[in-house]
Amino acid sequence: MKQIKILCILGLMLLACMPAMAAGFSAEEGISKFVEEMGFVSFFVGEGWKCAVMLLIGCFLLYLAIKKEYEPLLLLPIAFGMILTNLPGAGMFDSEMWNNEFLNPASPNYHSYGYIMAHGGLLDILYIGVKAGIYPCLIFLGVGAMTDFGPLIANPKSLLLGAAAQLGIFATFLVTQTDLPIFGFTAAQAASIGIIGGADGPTAIFLTSKLAPELLGPIAVAAYSYMALVPVIQPPIMKLLTTEKERKIRMSQLRDVSKKEKILFPIIVAIIVSLIVPSAGTLVGCLMLGNLMKESGVVDRLSKAAQNELNNIVVICLGLTVGATATATSFMNWQTLGILCVGIVAFGIGSAGGVLMAKIMNLFLKEKINPLIGSAGVSAVPMAARVSQTVGQEADKRNFLLMHAMGPNVAGVIGSAVAAGILLSFLG
Repeated sequence: MKQIKILCILGLMLLACMPAMAAGFSAEEGISKFVEEMGFVSFFVGEGWKCAVMLLIGCFLLYLAIKKEYEPLLLLPIAFGMILTNLPGAGMFDSEMWNNEFLNPASPNYHSYGYIMAHGGLLDILYIGVKAGIYPCLIFLGVGAMTDFGPLIANPKSLLLGAAAQLGIFATFLVTQTDLPIFGFTAAQAASIGIIGGADGPTAIFLTSKLAPELLGPIAVAAYSYMALVPVIQPPIMKLLTTEKERKIRMSQLRDVSKKEKILFPIIVAIIVSLIVPSAGTLVGCLMLGNLMKESGVVDRLSKAAQNELNNIVVICLGLTVGATATATSFMNWQTLGILCVGIVAFGIGSAGGVLMAKIMNLFLKEKINPLIGSAGVSAVPMAARVSQTVGQEADKRNFLLMHAMGPNVAGVIGSAVAAGILLSFLG
């Protein structure tokens, strides 16, 4: 049996060497050429060890996605994209094709998307959808088709909580573009890192692909990792900023929202937001179109397609290509560690901003708001709302905050898109 295995291996090596032998090489030269071209050899040459480390990181993220179920729908394809892009010699993604000089029409080295289609690898071709901002917008279309804005319409005050939870985005943006040596990021990079605080993966990808594509891999991994860790990160912040008495506040049942209101809401929001912040019109417009298809009730086929088939296909393409940007060169540096650290601070500030806004509003309201729902203002839907419910029931088992928390939660989706639009209008 052992001899058969050895013969099979030798046979495969001989087959691999036949093209070289046909080109005039001897059998010894053919075997030598075959060995030299093997990806294993690259791990021992120069900085090839970094690719090996990236493969291990990709496998670890796969473990988190499969075993721990941390945002598996996107973390799994992102992790596998990291593995594919760091396979030596595979040539699936060429990061040099995506630098600013390569895509700048004013540069002598400029090449169009057509060149990339003809000469790029598989992941280069799919990445065009990220660079052109197509995938995040299509995901927002699907998110809109799955979202119920009823709690927000029933309690418009929760829009303020969603807005306050974007504090982490702007606070991080202002701090990380300072001249402190621990940061050293440009304004565009600082904006891309700050958007992690909104806990909105597609928005983070959309903004980063426009402003700082060289940071797309680390930022995407950070954004989706922290979204998955919402039940771990948020509760300590919520408990620190609230008293037990505040956590026991019971809120009255939300009123019923009519179908007419639900139909008018996406139309009005799309128009108003696009007029105030035109740069946010792309994301918000797709979000509201998806929601309108759902609430109108006349295009069920389109709504279901946006929620299921279209959304699933785009998630696969987006995850693979975003993971592909996490090459060893772009990922394994101190800058990436800084992004991971600053990102969790941004997320924490955003969660705290919503809670503090609720406490401020309670100073002026007769009917008090439970501050715990403020933390749901980040756009990790519906996980952040569930965390508000869980922490609230720890203080009072008969207190039901889920539907109240969904208001700021869906408001956070709009808020993060608007925040991205504001940053893009200034820096894009």
